[in-house]
Amino acid sequence: MDPVRLRILTLLRQPESAAGVARALGLPRQRVGYHIRALQNAKFLQFVGERRSRNCVEHLLQATASFFIVSPHALGAAGVVGGDSGAVRDRFSSSSLLAAASRTIAAVGALRERAAAAGRQLPTLTLEAGVRFASPEDQRAFADELMDSFATLVAKYHDDQAPRGRRFRVVVSGHPAVPPDAAGPAGERHP
Repeated sequence: MDPVRLRILTLLRQPESAAGVARALGLPRQRVGYHIRALQNAKFLQFVGERRSRNCVEHLLQATASFFIVSPHALGAAGVVGGDSGAVRDRFSSSSLLAAASRTIAAVGALRERAAAAGRQLPTLTLEAGVRFASPEDQRAFADELMDSFATLVAKYHDDQAPRGRRFRVVVSGHPAVPPDAAGPAGERHP
């Protein structure tokens, strides 16, 4: 998770040579080469071709995926925020939200691997919406109503005795929206 490696992965969404990456980052070629070798060994980068540049041939590299999802468990204890659901008691805390997100990332990552190995699609559902509350009271009323509706739906459709039933984990979360003019990592815009 070295910041230089993250910048290299961002640059190598398109094919480029190590020398080109070094120029773009304004870093010594040897330092960039060290990080590129580490990323290749970890299968984050792949060789995709060659090009002539003056009297030499440059090897072109590219990231092996458009995006990467890193399980918080890969970061060790520092990356797992409240991985134990019993560790976080306040469901309105940011720790509770991060713990649920950490568990979701780890579970979906493992399930994607299993589905891909079996040549199948992973069935998922994602709902996302922006809500602007007029007051803290409206925000609280919304949360209460959402929890009641969620509990009603779970009670209606949950069947522990279904012989061929599929168990799903459903997580509903919310957080303040990032302002529209704020840029995220690698210059990505978030609505």
